[in-house]
Amino acid sequence: MPHIPFRSRLFNLKTLIVLLAFFVAFITLINGFYATYEVQKQQLIKQTLDTNHAYAQKLAAATDNFIIAAHQQLAYSASVIAADIDNHSLLMTEAERLRTQTNSFNSIMITSKDSIVLATAPSTQNLVGQKISSTGALESLEAQSPFISKPYLSTVGNFVILISAPIFNQAGDYLGYVGGNIYLKQRSILNDLIGEHFHQDGSYNYVLDQNRQFIYHPDPNRVGAFTDGNIATNSVLNGGTGAIQSVNSLGVEMLAGYATIETAGWGIVAQRPVSATLLSLNEQMEQVVYRTLPLAFLTFVLIWLLATLISRPLRKLAHAAQKLDSPTAYHELINIPSWYFESDQLKKAMIKGLSLLNIQISQLQQDAATDPLTGAFNRRSLQLVMSELHEKKIPFSVLAVDIDHFKKVNDTFGHAVGDNALIALVQMMHKVSREKDIVARTGGEEFLLILPNTPSNIALIIAERLRTNIAEMEIEPIGSIKVSIGVSTSSESDFSSTEVIDQADQALYQAKALGRNRSEVFSPN
Repeated sequence: MPHIPFRSRLFNLKTLIVLLAFFVAFITLINGFYATYEVQKQQLIKQTLDTNHAYAQKLAAATDNFIIAAHQQLAYSASVIAADIDNHSLLMTEAERLRTQTNSFNSIMITSKDSIVLATAPSTQNLVGQKISSTGALESLEAQSPFISKPYLSTVGNFVILISAPIFNQAGDYLGYVGGNIYLKQRSILNDLIGEHFHQDGSYNYVLDQNRQFIYHPDPNRVGAFTDGNIATNSVLNGGTGAIQSVNSLGVEMLAGYATIETAGWGIVAQRPVSATLLSLNEQMEQVVYRTLPLAFLTFVLIWLLATLISRPLRKLAHAAQKLDSPTAYHELINIPSWYFESDQLKKAMIKGLSLLNIQISQLQQDAATDPLTGAFNRRSLQLVMSELHEKKIPFSVLAVDIDHFKKVNDTFGHAVGDNALIALVQMMHKVSREKDIVARTGGEEFLLILPNTPSNIALIIAERLRTNIAEMEIEPIGSIKVSIGVSTSSESDFSSTEVIDQADQALYQAKALGRNRSEVFSPN
């Protein structure tokens, strides 16, 4: 009979809510008008100041985290671009990925050290090949380090700030920068991060730089304008954090909380009018003076509010349960506040179940994609990789690797020792290859090494390095093994994986025919 204690707990919880509602009503009614008003007035002002201070700190921290994350995104792209900065297709792809992967930037620009635009996203800006001379771009080039610009007017006429990361090659030479623009007078990440104040009563937030220029303001006409400032503005631009009662530029008395965005040196202010803060208190006091507040109505409101608070975690958990197949399901579950026992236990159970499911799915995906003995890609995964190379028209070379006299190894030492030799071979193939290269097992002792963007002469060097390293390996109790390798490379116009692999096999047969333990490059002749 598990439902009985569950109903009992629900009944007790409802009783607690009712008692709390009557208690609040009783306290409200027995307080004197004047004493209540004065005390609550000070409390409301203090609470609003504390809330706005905390809110400003939260927004500052969120903006700091965004800027740090943005620099990390740009730095990663800079490292990718540095490896092949002359590859226009790579640059355009990386720029578009940066723009569309998150909503961090309104546009992306990759610029050489000579101020020449190499790539943009969106590509409709038609800036590629042009030399830019905007303030932020020149400052970023001069900085040669992670940089946040002052607000400026971009080449295409947008009022922006630029966040950039430098591009250095392996020799440490400066190649340019990759930068993300945030539009200040259009919808941007700043609108989403800072947005409107949580009160809709004349409250608002704004952001200033060290020159007292508005970076963000709910009134777009004030973005880019300068201000003489007030006490809150002066305090935050001096690196302070706190809360203060002040008068804004329109002469309205405000309760302001302020904090510093450390990474950019900006100041953020969250403020609410004093009149709006005290409005509810004034209305309450008027009701107390002229009539007694309807106890039943107050009780209903409090019960409704508490019921909403109690049901909110369960409603969010139910909503998350409908999207358990979503990639964001785990993150959503973690962020659901569960402040009482039942919802907390349900949340933990769902997180545990989802974690186990993800582990099982990951294992199944791993098993389906790789050879269970060596961990190399299987034929199915190889086909997917080759299809991708074909679709993207990426040139590649193929090394067809076969162990010489492997049957003799199995017959002499047994299949378990032979398996160890196969594992050692795959480990060596991984060792001599790059991270983006593909190792696949296509048969018993037959393997392929796919080398994207690798010409034939380099592929032969890698083949010889692989062959000699394998010959020098000590594998107990065999001693050593030898391999024959066939090398083929796709032409500039033909990326057919089947034909290139067949050519590698033909070169492998040629190596076998010429005495084994050698590498041969496919030749039509």
